[in-house]
Order: sequence, then structure tokens, then C-alpha cells
Amino acid sequence: MNSSHGLPGLCGIDHIGLTVPDLNQAIDFFVDVIGCEPFYELGPFFSDDDWMAVHLNVHPRTVMKKIRFLRCANGSNLELFEYEAPDQNHLPPSNSDIGGHHLTFYVDDMDAALTYLRKRNVKILGEPTVRDFGPSGGQTWVYFLAPWGLQLELVSFPGGKQYEKETTKRLWHPKYPSR
Repeated sequence: MNSSHGLPGLCGIDHIGLTVPDLNQAIDFFVDVIGCEPFYELGPFFSDDDWMAVHLNVHPRTVMKKIRFLRCANGSNLELFEYEAPDQNHLPPSNSDIGGHHLTFYVDDMDAALTYLRKRNVKILGEPTVRDFGPSGGQTWVYFLAPWGLQLELVSFPGGKQYEKETTKRLWHPKYPSR
């Protein structure tokens, strides 16, 4: 999708990079629990000069221990990093923090997905929220946590969302990636 404004040649989001405290634990979680497919691994990377600071905006003595790419069905790839840095913050940001974030996975059956996560002792935050009106009407969502505290979300709207009744434009949908 090209337009006369924005990045020339923009096609979409290629990957989302996440720093995790233990790469093996994160790979196990995303592969064994979520169902992503592991791809290649890189690293370690470090520099004796200021390359890390100049190119990655991190402490110059940062060590990027390992990187692993994963594919999670339809959508952006995940790039998982395990860093070691003298000034590293070991607490994940909250959604309300600047730079806060979460990943959302679309599922067809919210109840089945929640049952699955509960059987794997995944921490689910509250009960699903159902939107009956407004642009997101028809949507159900709930947050859950990775073992190290990364905020994740399940979302489902098998009958579509309310905004779709008011326009022919559509947000990208992982179940229908060609739309």
C-alpha cells in the first residue's frame, strides 16, 4: 500500500523486537505455549568503542548475548534479544510507562484459548472484557503475562467489529491477511 505521504515504499511491519531476561525461557514460552516457529539465531555482539551507543542507543559496553527470530502465524515476526548492560533496567515497563507495550494475539475462540493458557499456568489478568458498542463493539479481550512479566493480550472478534459497518476500510486482520 503506497501513498503520497509517509515512508516511500512502506509495505508494513517486518518484525517487533523485544528484550527478554532469558532468551531460552522466552523461546520456550513463545514456541511451546504460544505456538510460534523458531528461526535463526545470532550473536553475541559487542564493541570496544562507541558503536553500540551510536547505532543502538545503549550503553557502549552493552553485550547483545543472543538474538533469535520467531514467526507467529500471520503477522509480524518477533526478534528476541538477550542483553547484558551496566545500566540495564531489569523491570518490564508498564503499559502506562513511556515505551510501554504489549503484544496481542488474535484467537477464534476466546474460551478455548483461556482454558489452554490456564492449563499451562499462565497468569491471566482479570476476566475477558466484552465490547458491545462503539468502534470496537463485537470484540473481546484479556491480558496475560509471560513468565518474566511481558504484557500480552488475547483478542477475538469473529463477527467483526462495529466500525466495519460504517466504512469499507479495514484494519489489518491476522486471519485475513490479504484484505
